Amino acid sequence: MKKRKTIALVAHDNRKKDLVEWAEFNVAILTDYDMICTGTTGTLVETALRAKLSDDPEGKLHVTKLKSGPLGGDQQMGALICDGKIDYLIFLWDPMEPQPHDVDVKALLRIASVYNIPTATNRSTADFIISSPLMGSDYHPIIKNFSEYLNRVVGL
Repeated sequence: MKKRKTIALVAHDNRKKDLVEWAEFNVAILTDYDMICTGTTGTLVETALRAKLSDDPEGKLHVTKLKSGPLGGDQQMGALICDGKIDYLIFLWDPMEPQPHDVDVKALLRIASVYNIPTATNRSTADFIISSPLMGSDYHPIIKNFSEYLNRVVGL
């Protein structure tokens, strides 16, 4: 992992307010990182952080917005994890509401686990990740070698 890390931010509708509050609380830290967000979440986070930074005169805020989660944003984010372009995932999901794109959510969380990406699914874990001394240093996560799986014999 490079020193300037990329943090992915995702939140279900009922958790967007929580994620925005978390981002506002951590605005000084987040300006040191690149952020990639799914569509609506990215717009809300960027608007809130720009207001906190008085429109970011130094240009420190870096927010890339993907498509909305149900429209493919979760899958875009998963692809970025596979390509090594995301270092941390903060995904405040709503465990109390069924999601129409639940399979996409599960796939995103699965791929984050496969690639050993630190993942927070609640604010407490997000607080621990953002305050970790590892955030500001070089870190090389151990990625499981899947060559045995990839080289297995598959019969038809």
